[in-house]
Amino acid sequence: MSGTDRRAQLVEIGRAVFAERGFDAATIEEIAERAKVSKPIVYGHFGGKEGLYAVVVDREIDFIVRRITEVISQGTPRERLERAALEFLTYIQDHPEGFAVLWRDTPAGLPGLLSDVADRVGAVFASEFRKAGFDPKTAPIYAHALVGMVTFVGQWWTKTRSPKVEEVAAHIVGLAWMGLRHLPTKPTLVTEPRKSR
Repeated sequence: MSGTDRRAQLVEIGRAVFAERGFDAATIEEIAERAKVSKPIVYGHFGGKEGLYAVVVDREIDFIVRRITEVISQGTPRERLERAALEFLTYIQDHPEGFAVLWRDTPAGLPGLLSDVADRVGAVFASEFRKAGFDPKTAPIYAHALVGMVTFVGQWWTKTRSPKVEEVAAHIVGLAWMGLRHLPTKPTLVTEPRKSR
């Protein structure tokens, strides 16, 4: 096996072990054993467990951000919203080990992923907000809310696997779209805020 192929194999096996056990419980010994190599080979490629973990996390984040950025690059605002929600849920469905690594215990993984995705969605929102007469500076609020909503629903869905991903995406988009369509230009609270004691 070439060095490149061996590295790719170790990343795949590492992702599976991290998804199953979490970072703390995963060991280089188990990864090496599953790959049928010695521990020094794993150390030679990644320097240790932390190095392999960083590669796995970076790869997952790059993959999902690239996919979502691609699908929101064109179309109507509703189409972009639908594509983003469906793409993220499809990632969760098709890459359960990758999502498990990001969700489970990655200190910079999921928050970094969400922030990157939300920033890109926010840029699209800002453009649309400007056209519709809304303050584009508020777009990040809605982008982060949307990305957080899809992520938490996706995490719940990994336990149930029902209904189908397309139906879940339709419900999320329905909720988000109805809110965005009827968004006032200057939202205010209808209740008085409580005074701090």
